Amino acid sequence: MTSANRERLLELFKSRAFSFGRFKLASGKEGTYYINSKKAFFNSVVIALLGEALWDLTKDLNIQAMGGLEVGAIPMAVAAAQRYHLEGRALEGFFVRKQVKEHGSQERVEGVLKPGDRVAVVDDVFTSGGSVEQAIQEVEKAGAEVVAVCCIVDRLEGARERLAGRYRYLPIFTIRDFGIAS
Repeated sequence: MTSANRERLLELFKSRAFSFGRFKLASGKEGTYYINSKKAFFNSVVIALLGEALWDLTKDLNIQAMGGLEVGAIPMAVAAAQRYHLEGRALEGFFVRKQVKEHGSQERVEGVLKPGDRVAVVDDVFTSGGSVEQAIQEVEKAGAEVVAVCCIVDRLEGARERLAGRYRYLPIFTIRDFGIAS
């Protein structure tokens, strides 16, 4: 990813996804800022740049699939799958449901994820790493091998310490890139 494209992605996330105030986070902690990636994901430039960033982070990992916990991981997996296709490489996208649906196949992992697949598990924001760990557990239950964890923004609140000893830890940005001290 060129430095200009990385800077453009950062600026788009700053302008579209950041809010300041008092917020309860998925980790249960309270924060003074919130990153609502969904406000950025539905923009064509953001999704193209995100695909480029995820390609650059993972292209040398020999992965067959990318995904994570719903909802944040879904557009990330789709953006990466499209970018892999543009580069002439196959990549399966998937997502992990927070709860099993009471109808249909009743599976937590949606998409094609095969035993033995090398996988990058993604989420839009890492705080403590608890949400991504839920996805990792389901991926490993399915027999796939998690080789990396990727996020758009690492809030620098414990996820690296929780995950980096077991997986390649690949954030696109940290909260410091947004001018916020951790």
